[in-house]
Amino acid sequence: MSEKVRIDKYLWSIRLYKTRSIATDACDSGKVKWKGENIKPSKSVILNEEYEVKNEAGKLRIKVTGIIANRVSYEVAIKNYIDLTPDEDRNKDKPLVSSFYTGKRLSKVGRPTKLQRRDLDDFLDLDI
Repeated sequence: MSEKVRIDKYLWSIRLYKTRSIATDACDSGKVKWKGENIKPSKSVILNEEYEVKNEAGKLRIKVTGIIANRVSYEVAIKNYIDLTPDEDRNKDKPLVSSFYTGKRLSKVGRPTKLQRRDLDDFLDLDI
């Protein structure tokens, strides 16, 4: 017999949402559906059921293969669901989970490096 886990806690534990309160708000606002209907955050997760989830990464369709109640590493989390999202619904520009984005810009892009600033200063001769 498997344990009962709320859908908001499950979505948080498999890392589809950053916090449990965001997962709860997503359920309340209709971004999580089961059989095409909105569900409450308190609904228990059922093994082998399919859910439609909208988050920052886009619209996902997942099938529950394992039920976990606590947040685990990404490698463990992806073993507890199967991504059934059709290819046309996938956003290829964004990663599957938003936690992959670190906020750092690419090297050599944006602000000039110290060496480049010194070269610019020498070129413009700002020592006058």
